Parts: sequence; C-alpha cells; structure tokens
Amino acid sequence: MLPDSKPQRRLSAAVVPIRDTDRTWGGGRSAAWPHNPGRDDQWLVENLWGTRGGSRRELAFVQPAEEVEGLAPAHTDPAKTIVLIHGLWLAPPCWASWRSYYEARGYQVLTPAWPRMEGRLEEIRRDPARLAGLGLREITDHYDRLIRALPAPPILMGHCLGGLVVQMLLDRGLGAAGVAIHSALPKGVVGLPLGILSSVWPALSRSFHANHTVMLPFNVFRSIFANTLSDGEAIKVYQKNIVPGPCRPLYQSLFSALTSHSDATVNFGNAERAPLLLVAGGADQFAPAELSRQNYERYGRSPAVTAFQEFSGRSHLVLVQPGWQVVAGYALSWAQENARRDGLTELARGEGIA
Repeated sequence: MLPDSKPQRRLSAAVVPIRDTDRTWGGGRSAAWPHNPGRDDQWLVENLWGTRGGSRRELAFVQPAEEVEGLAPAHTDPAKTIVLIHGLWLAPPCWASWRSYYEARGYQVLTPAWPRMEGRLEEIRRDPARLAGLGLREITDHYDRLIRALPAPPILMGHCLGGLVVQMLLDRGLGAAGVAIHSALPKGVVGLPLGILSSVWPALSRSFHANHTVMLPFNVFRSIFANTLSDGEAIKVYQKNIVPGPCRPLYQSLFSALTSHSDATVNFGNAERAPLLLVAGGADQFAPAELSRQNYERYGRSPAVTAFQEFSGRSHLVLVQPGWQVVAGYALSWAQENARRDGLTELARGEGIA
C-alpha cells in the first residue's frame, strides 16, 4: 500500500521510512562472500557466462542510437512517457520489471543505454574499451538529446549514477518530474562518502586512471550491492545485469569537491526545475540513506518541489529486490501528482545540445 500524501509545494524532510509490516522482503539473506581466488572475475566469466564453449543466449541492450520516433507507438499519449536511466555497472535489462509495471499502467517506457553501449551485453563484457573515458557530461548530453526529441516532457527516473543524471537533466530544465533512486552525489553534498569509497575500493584499486574501465568483482557486488539477496539470487542478478563500467563518472561524483568546475555540478537553488523526489534505502551500503538525505537538504534554498523518501530494508539493488513494486508504485504515484504541465522551461529551450 502506498503512503497517504497530499498535494503540497514542498514536502518535508522528516519522512518516516516506509516499513513493510505484513511480510519480510529479501528472504534468504546470507553472509557476504569472502574474497577468495575461486570466486574472482575469471571464474565468473568461465562458469557463469559460458565463454569456454557451448551455446548461450545473449542479452540485448535497448539501442541508444535508435530514433525516438521509432520507439513511440502512434497511439500513446505523448504526455505519458517515462525515461529510465540505469547506473554504473548495470545495463538496461535491470529495469525490465519496472518497465513492464509502468507499461501496464498505460505509459510508454524508454530504457536507452548509456552512450557507447550499443550492441549486446556479452559484447560489452568481452570488449569494454569503448567505454573508456566516458563521463557524466557525455552521458547527460546523450539523454538530453533523446528527451528533447520527444513530443512532450517525460517523467525521468534514474538509479545510482542515473539518479545523478536525472538531477542534472532537471537542472537543465528538462522533464516533467524526476525521481533519483539511491542517487550518486552531486557536487556540494557535504562530506566525502567514505562508505562508498570502501565499498568500491577493491575494484578501483585495479586502476587509478579515470580513462580506464573496471569490472565490479562479484564478492564486492555480493556484500555491498546484493546484501539483502540470497547467494543464488545474487548470482542470477550479477549474470544478467552487471557489465564493466567506466571509472570517470564515479570519480567525478566522488571527488567533485576537489574540482572547481565539476561535471557533477547541480544548481540546488534552481527555482525553474521540475519537481524532484530523492528515494533512499535503509539497507543500502553503497549509497547510504543519510547521504541521500544530505543531498535532499542541499535543495533547501529552492522553491521548486523537492521530496525525500526512505524505504526500510532496501539495498542498492532495489530495482530487482523482492518488494520493488512498493518503490516503483510510490515513485510513479508521486511523479503523477507532482509533474508539471507547462512543458520545457526557458532554460531548456535556450540550451539545446548540438
């Protein structure tokens, strides 16, 4: 059941975490896998992804290069469009359940991949070099162009780094409403997120160069991302969704305070942007809820509608964790209630990406 809510200009930061009292989500939780040579990336490649021979089904991305007109059914109400933006180390299939959920409610749902991610999942895993150097500006510009080509401003939803991209797109005047789910941090959120650094250090320590790509080791994924899933569930999610990712956007978010002109910059005082909901998870060890709340509080100077909601027991993999329908339903309900109806702002009309 979704929490009761009333229309209001700005929602309070004092939001009580939603708790599911009628059932226990994420059953079968077990201890995190310790690191050992038997569970390193090579073992996963050979045993989970079947590269030693035999047939395997390749999972296709939604092609980012597709024409927007080709994605939109002619009968669809252009005002009922949702754009879902995935995060680092994830692929568009992570939105499969959410996409079906929203389509069943009459929405056209677009799940375009990041730029340079054309092709199939297996191709990215075999040769991630095309992603080297990909950064926040290129990713945001990519979605900027897609959104401007749509007949009406869509609802924007993003997870992790996709949540940061949503905040940046709203700041550009795009979107009817935005939902940032377990978002990476924009420049200006006080305090270095040591928890995030410690979480990804085993991966980042393999490459200190922002232009490199890195695969998220399974033991890190298991203990930090999938901490509410069973071993079997975690393996399935890892196999189906995880791909190598570029280091640059993570560095840009983590170390934005050290850069005077960071690409992770958002104008927190922007009064013209569309309404924004920041969603956090009480069990998220990668993007802790307290950091999302700090992100929310930075918008205190803006008269634009801003809200914060924490869901208890949700890990960073909230998109696929049992009970995801509660979060997806709340996000859509909030966006429907708060979405603006006035189209693009003057800022959006004046700053198109060539």
